Amino acid sequence: MDVSGGSGQPRSGNDESAEHQAGPATPPAGPDASGRPGTPATAPEPQPGEGAPADGRTAEEGTDGPADGDAVRERDRGEAHGDPLRKRTPDEPAPGHAPPSPAAGDPAPARDPHDRAHARSGTGRGRPPQRPPESRGGLLMGRPFGVPVYVAPSWFLVAALITWVFGGQLDRVLPELGAARYLVSLFFAVAFYASVLVHELAHTVAALRFKLPVRRIQLQFFGGVSEIEKEAETPGREFVLAFVGPLLSLVLAGAFYLALQPVEPGTVPGVLLAGLMISNLIVAAFNLLPGLPLDGGRMLRAVVWKITGKPMSGTVAAAWVGRALAVSVLIGLPLLTQSGALGSDAVDNVGMDTVLDALLAAILAAIIWTGAGNSLRMARLREHLPELRARTLTRRAVPVESDTPLSEALRRANAAGARALVVVDTDGTPLSIVREAAIVGVPEHRRPWVAVGGLAQELTDGMRVSAELAGEGLLDALRATPATEYLVVEETGEIYGVLSAADVERAFVRAMARPS
Repeated sequence: MDVSGGSGQPRSGNDESAEHQAGPATPPAGPDASGRPGTPATAPEPQPGEGAPADGRTAEEGTDGPADGDAVRERDRGEAHGDPLRKRTPDEPAPGHAPPSPAAGDPAPARDPHDRAHARSGTGRGRPPQRPPESRGGLLMGRPFGVPVYVAPSWFLVAALITWVFGGQLDRVLPELGAARYLVSLFFAVAFYASVLVHELAHTVAALRFKLPVRRIQLQFFGGVSEIEKEAETPGREFVLAFVGPLLSLVLAGAFYLALQPVEPGTVPGVLLAGLMISNLIVAAFNLLPGLPLDGGRMLRAVVWKITGKPMSGTVAAAWVGRALAVSVLIGLPLLTQSGALGSDAVDNVGMDTVLDALLAAILAAIIWTGAGNSLRMARLREHLPELRARTLTRRAVPVESDTPLSEALRRANAAGARALVVVDTDGTPLSIVREAAIVGVPEHRRPWVAVGGLAQELTDGMRVSAELAGEGLLDALRATPATEYLVVEETGEIYGVLSAADVERAFVRAMARPS
């Protein structure tokens, strides 16, 4: 983390944690999804279930909340009429789910048997859902070590602020510069954020050395963020991953100090080098404070993890220390500034400088407090992820051939106690999955005349998942190929059932709601 802001601990993935795309997205894979200055952060990824069908179907074991309860009662009424997949009538609103992408979840209109060939042609609603473009997070500046570096729009705001503040200081030290002092100040702002980038690259190189994927580096208002998508496997690696950032900032401060020695004091190069030396020392010192989401907090987490053998214990300890730091910054920074302990003259009255100091303290405290809370939530997520198992969340499926009338297919599913339909060829090889949203869109009196093939979504390689998948492996598989339903197969290739993205979403939400 940099005193300038940003979050650099591994976060999954997601500021994006977590953070709005169509298609089933997975929750962040890293332990912390904070937003604090200059420490590595695992990319926050959005929660699973995006792209879930608009009908809001329930998980096999039941659902929570009023909307899901309505869906259960609708489904039961449908089963009484021989339709185990029915949730509600087509004109009912979706209970609690935002509409997915049109390709993934729109109910298909009823079709006559003569329309089947057109329905299977791959146009319109039958196309597999497409993953929406991912937000890049700003202006792409380059790809060092293959990792994209983005400059967020908020950086330009802080660059202007640094230019204005540092320019005022230059006016007192080098009044002969005149208006040119702002060009020098702008150069300082760019050079300072280049130092922040080096800090983040240290985290990135360490992560790549440990074979941890890095999604991107982002320079933003309060510093930099290295979005590392996985958590370190051992406390030793966690410690190294956190420590290299402040270490590089200290090395940079030492390099600027050495470069300052032959330079004449009171000159533009002397002022710039001194400013960069001091700013890197502040970045290193601030990030070494022992509380999440700072680098020092991750180091403390690694130490407690090593002692107790439990990463969750380390996260809890470091997060609460981080919250204590947030309160200390909120109260202590304005007091230190006003008392003159930080090098300025003591101030007895409340002026604009005092207000600005209090505002800065409040922003820093909010970043630290929020980052500590996010670290706890992401740790709880990682603790509960193994509970998400494809085998336990999968719905039983009935294989049917493409020309089977929908009413007959539903009768077979009802008799077998199944809740999904898989279209197979004459040899029993699965070809497609009958979309539940499409079934709901066909009125009951039309179902004897509509073939299941016209309501099916063709299987792609990514839509076949192993019944043995669980936790992050399962979520990674769903994230790689967004869809509303997936075919779950045994290692032998035998059909095990159909996995609904909405079922995964509900299981994920329930797991997150349980205390650790």
